[in-house]
Amino acid sequence: MKIAVVNWRDPWHPQAGGAETFAWESARRFARAGHQVWYVTARAPGQRRRERVEGVSFVRMGGVFTVYPLVLAWLLLRRGHFDAVLDCQNGIPFFTPWAVRRRTRVVCVVHHVHDRQFGVHMPGWLAAFGRFLEGPVSRWSYRRHASVAVSPSTALAMRERLGWRGPVHVIPNGVSVARPGPVAKSPEPRVVCLGRLVAHKRVPLLLDAVAELRSHRPGLVVDVIGRGPEEDALRARLPEGVTLHGYLPEDDKARLVARAWLHVSASQGEGWGLSVLEAAALGVPTVAFDVDGLRDAVRPGETGWLLPEGTGLDKGIAAALDELDHTYAVKCREWADRFSWDRTADRLTALLRGDDPGADPAFGGLSGGPGAGGGAPRERRGGEPGSGWERP
Repeated sequence: MKIAVVNWRDPWHPQAGGAETFAWESARRFARAGHQVWYVTARAPGQRRRERVEGVSFVRMGGVFTVYPLVLAWLLLRRGHFDAVLDCQNGIPFFTPWAVRRRTRVVCVVHHVHDRQFGVHMPGWLAAFGRFLEGPVSRWSYRRHASVAVSPSTALAMRERLGWRGPVHVIPNGVSVARPGPVAKSPEPRVVCLGRLVAHKRVPLLLDAVAELRSHRPGLVVDVIGRGPEEDALRARLPEGVTLHGYLPEDDKARLVARAWLHVSASQGEGWGLSVLEAAALGVPTVAFDVDGLRDAVRPGETGWLLPEGTGLDKGIAAALDELDHTYAVKCREWADRFSWDRTADRLTALLRGDDPGADPAFGGLSGGPGAGGGAPRERRGGEPGSGWERP
């Protein structure tokens, strides 16, 4: 097939995150399987307009907002060229059905529903416009096309908050991390926070918890790994015991994460929580809030702890440190081993061909969310450290 992968950024963009990992890991596997693949995206300062990497042709144009009309114009000029389009939504999709032939298969990938996050990053009028595009306009534009949610939480949010009507298939992220070899755990309590430094990740909540945690565990240290627009503000208020590392090469990042006792995510919501699985693959459990995406990536009582929103992060981390034992590392690795980028790409390829990708075994056969033929998401029981899941 001739496939266009359309995504807001590419994996080398300075603000790249989990959505870019998903798009790139899929695109490179499409190319490896013999398909012709174009990755169409925005262009950061200094990036080439065109290049070819691992058989994938990159086409870059426009910035944060101008990329949308420019990509649509680019596709419209090549209206009959593509067999399929993977349209990746990062709050606002590209509305590619408007620019390709009716028989071209379009699959819309939704990482998470942004309705509540638009107000965090945008002024009120622009946030309202973003919600309008994400909801009614997207719902109408993709009504005849299959969609992908990366977690059961996202599938449910698409149905309930966006009123999504078309078929929704749950196809989670894979996981891949550098394998640094044997790494000894830190002798002092060590907490790591991994991810982009943006407002909705709420890293300041972790920084606010450090003083209280160190009052009972004076040796406790915190490593924050990542980059983003909040980096300077966070550096200006780092408490004692916290190191903000910024960007780290994959091997260095893996070694630092593997030494940690706990991984912490204070995010207000995710599509999935790729950093949770990256930490789990290295045997590190996660403390997170019980919010969209993270409640799918964390298995309470096995691979981490979910805290009700409003719970003090210091209390949640302290309780997790008290409860932590070696079984969490074993369960974390077993959980991470369930996810594969190869399987993700294979199931996406099936959709792009117009076939049924089937249900993902990692979620016990769940394929979609209400209305998608896959049953309902698992129900939670409680949210305090140590609580488990109620299986249907």
